[in-house]
Amino acid sequence: MQFQSQKVAMPYFIAAIGLFVGQILFGLIMGLQYVIGDFLFPAIPFNVARMVHTNLLIVWLLFGFMGAAYYMIPEETETELFSPKLAWLMFWVFLVAGALTILGYLLVPYASLASMTFNDAWPTMGREFLEQPLPTKLGIVVVALVFLFNISMTVLKGRKTSISLVLLMGLWGLAIFFLFSFYNPSNLVLDKYFWWWTVHLWVEGVWELILGSLLAFVLIKVTGVDREIIEKWLYMIIAMTLITGIVGMGHHYFWIGTPEYWQWFGSVFSALEPIPFFMMTIFAFNMVNRRRREHPNKAATLWALGTGTMAFLGAGVWGFLHTLAPVNFYTHGTQITAAHGHMAFYGAYVMVVLTMISYAMPMMRGRVANSGKSQIMEMWAFWLMTVSIVFITLFLTAAGILQVWLQRVSTTPLGFMAAQDQAMLFYWLREITGVVFLIGLVVYILSFFVGGETKESAAQ
Repeated sequence: MQFQSQKVAMPYFIAAIGLFVGQILFGLIMGLQYVIGDFLFPAIPFNVARMVHTNLLIVWLLFGFMGAAYYMIPEETETELFSPKLAWLMFWVFLVAGALTILGYLLVPYASLASMTFNDAWPTMGREFLEQPLPTKLGIVVVALVFLFNISMTVLKGRKTSISLVLLMGLWGLAIFFLFSFYNPSNLVLDKYFWWWTVHLWVEGVWELILGSLLAFVLIKVTGVDREIIEKWLYMIIAMTLITGIVGMGHHYFWIGTPEYWQWFGSVFSALEPIPFFMMTIFAFNMVNRRRREHPNKAATLWALGTGTMAFLGAGVWGFLHTLAPVNFYTHGTQITAAHGHMAFYGAYVMVVLTMISYAMPMMRGRVANSGKSQIMEMWAFWLMTVSIVFITLFLTAAGILQVWLQRVSTTPLGFMAAQDQAMLFYWLREITGVVFLIGLVVYILSFFVGGETKESAAQ
C-alpha cells in the first residue's frame, strides 16, 4: 500500500545523494593533498577539506535517515504522515543551514567563523566531527526535534510495529546524544570523555538501531518472509548492539587520562562488538534464502545483502583488528583507524541508505522496480563502489601497518612525516581507487535516468 505523504522522502534522498557526491570530491582532494602537499593551497587547506569531507558525510547520512523514516513510517503505521508540510519546511531549513555552514568553512578562516558565530559566548567549535558553528548546532537540534515530533505523532496515531518502534528509539537516541556536542568542559580529559558520548554512541549505538530497522523493513518487502521472524532477529541484533556498544565506548578511553579499568572494559566489550554485525549478515542472507517471492527489484536485494556483509567486515572485523588495548597502544591514531572508519561507515550506513533509496525511489515514481537496464547499471555501481572501498581499506591498512612499524615499534623510530613519506605508494593507490569509487557513484545516479518504466504497477 502506498501513501501520498511518502513522497516527502524524495527531496531528502536527492539532497543526500548530491551531498554524497560532494563528500567524495573532497575526499579525493584530501587524498591528493596526501601525495601533493600544496595541492589547492591556500584556497582549500587540508584541515578545511577534512572538515568538509566529514561534515558532509554526517549531514548527507542524516538526510538519508530522515528520508528513509518519512518513507517507511507511513507504510509501517498504515497512516499518512502527521504533517508533510513540516517535513518540507525542515528539509529546506536543514539544506540551507548545511550549505551555509560548508560555505563558511570554505570562504571564512575558521577562527573568524568562530568569532562571527558567538563561539566566545558558548564555546563548542574546534572539536573533530563537531566543528559546526553554534547556530548550525542549534539548527540541527530544531530540525531534529520537529522531525521527531512529526514521526512520533505519526506512530502514535497509527499501527505500532517493532520495526517502527526500534527506528523511533534510534532516532530519539540520535537527537539526545547530539546534545553532548554543546558540552565543552575546559578540562581536556573530561572534554574527550563526553565527546565520545556523541561520536561513539551515535555510530556504535543508536545509529545501529536505525540500520537494523531499515534493513528489516526492506527485507520484509523484498523477501515476503513473515514479519514475526524478521522482528525476532531484529530484537536479538539490537540487544547485542546496546550491550556491546555502550560499554564498548571504553576502547576510546584507553589513553586519554581515564582510569585503567577502561582498558579491560573497552577490550572485552569491544571484542564482542562484531557479534551484532555478524548476526546482521546471517539475518540478511537467511531472509533472502527463505524468501517467498522473487521481488523484481533485484538491485535493492543486492544492496541489502551487501549492507550486512560490509558492515560486518568494516565495523566488525576491521574494528576488532585494533580494538584490544595492548594492540591499540601501537595502532591508535594511525591509518589503521582510517581504514576501519572508511569501510565501517560505507558498509553500515552508506549502504543501508542506498538500499532504502534503491527500494523506495522506484515506488515513489509509480513502479515496483526500475527497468532491467537500469538495475544492471545499479548493480555495476554497487560492485564498483564496494570493491573500491575494499581496496581503499586494504591500502590504508597497509599504510597503517607500515606506519606502526616505522614510527612506533622500530628500535630507531622515524618521525611522523618521514614515516608518511615511506607510505606514499599506498596513498597513490588509495587515490586511484577513490576515483573508481566516484565513477561507481556517478553510475548509481545515472541508473535512475535510464531504461524507462517497468510494466508492473507500484500498487501491486
